[in-house]
Amino acid sequence: QVQLVESGGGLAQAGGSLRLSCAASGRTFNDYTMRWFRQTPGKERDFVARISRSSGTAYYADSVKGRFTISRDDANTTVYLQMNSLKPEDTAVYYCNAERDFQTYWGQGTQVTVSS
Repeated sequence: QVQLVESGGGLAQAGGSLRLSCAASGRTFNDYTMRWFRQTPGKERDFVARISRSSGTAYYADSVKGRFTISRDDANTTVYLQMNSLKPEDTAVYYCNAERDFQTYWGQGTQVTVSS
């Protein structure tokens, strides 16, 4: 069982930056592939970024490539999403996701609002 708690959301201006954090419980954090998703009202939850276990290889949705950076700190069981050059279309609730052996866990989400 893994519990995830996101933080760091808020209001930013277009062109600005925010850093999201996702703190995970449990002693096997480094066994999990970690992902960020986002969702706007009435739409499906969309993939944003992924970071693999062990190698830490990152992969991004085209819409955020070059602007967002995912990273992980296994010692502190936390995954981050650094968001730069924010756009109004980045406005969404951002969710952290942990996956291992087809078991998936979600956080409660954190709101990001980008004003133009």
